[in-house]
Amino acid sequence: MNRRQLLTGGTALAATATVLSAAPASAAPALAAPPALPRRAEVVAVLRRVADHWVGAHQDPGDNGWANATFFSGLLALYRLTGEPRHLAYAKAWAEKHDYALNGGVTTRHADNHNAGQTYLDLYEIEPEPHKIAAIEDSLHRMVYTDQPDKNDDWWWDDALHMAMPPFARIGALRGDRRYWDKLYALYNHTKRTEGGPGLHDDATGLWYRDKRFLPGGIVSPSGRPVVWSRGNGWVAGGHSKTLKALPPTEPHTAEYRDTLVRLVRAVATVQRADGFWNVNLADPGHLPGPETSGTSFFLYGTAYAVRAGLVGRSAYLPVVTRAWQGLVGTAVHPDGFLGYVQNVGDRPESSQPVTYDSTADFGVGAFLLGGAEFALLCG
Repeated sequence: MNRRQLLTGGTALAATATVLSAAPASAAPALAAPPALPRRAEVVAVLRRVADHWVGAHQDPGDNGWANATFFSGLLALYRLTGEPRHLAYAKAWAEKHDYALNGGVTTRHADNHNAGQTYLDLYEIEPEPHKIAAIEDSLHRMVYTDQPDKNDDWWWDDALHMAMPPFARIGALRGDRRYWDKLYALYNHTKRTEGGPGLHDDATGLWYRDKRFLPGGIVSPSGRPVVWSRGNGWVAGGHSKTLKALPPTEPHTAEYRDTLVRLVRAVATVQRADGFWNVNLADPGHLPGPETSGTSFFLYGTAYAVRAGLVGRSAYLPVVTRAWQGLVGTAVHPDGFLGYVQNVGDRPESSQPVTYDSTADFGVGAFLLGGAEFALLCG
């Protein structure tokens, strides 16, 4: 059985492959009519409640690892929407606690360690002070210019695209140095087309495998279907969206990043659940079914960005993001702002199960804030 046959063997991905081969870019699944688009103020009120609950429950802002750094990326997305001083102060306190440094130091090549650099860059944009981005710039400069600049296999898992694509794009734009963009593409191209042999991107569907263990012939679900992890694809959607926000349209690889995001957005729209969520395994709806917040939030983010940027049709995809938002708010957000149904740290659907109303995590809150802030910009 070849790769395409194996991947498209399950009902969910067979439908996805059909849509991708036949439907226009504006196509979206024909589901029941979603609730009406909420007012922006209503969305912002929920985002504030969720952010304030997390901040109130974590007086110590925590470490500067990838998970917590994702929270702060989301918190500053909300700050850009509201200008709330308390949220900016909390983010600054976190960055200053860590001296704007990276786990592993400036010699690190690990994408997870570069994720904190996204928030440092956000804080630099708000109040430009060179020390805020010294570590992330030094680390990326080494990869581009001095420390094995021809080594391009560092991003061996799809999560890495969210963690490190945006810093390369943003430093390149800030310094007017396209060498950062060239290095970004070389790393990305390896992940997409070479890692594990065929690469982690599946051309038949537009979806991504988490890493080479899940490629055809590897790990499958209990029913024998492919494992196409929701949050892994969510990380990819987030990484592409953030990168496209930073790159000029004339950058030679912008068109590929754009088209890849569009294919992913189209693909996941076809397997959205009726309640607005996405299952943990996009290829097997019977594999640990139930609501899951982190993947859903990143798909909300990526799809809302694609609608705002005019990459997909508003009339077709606004229902997708509205349904996702209403599902998250109606099911995962507690009355006090606690955010539930977040699959905790892992690399596959079985990780950190069971996922319940009381399951939460910093990166899940960050993803929700990113997705909600992007969605708010679509609301009147």
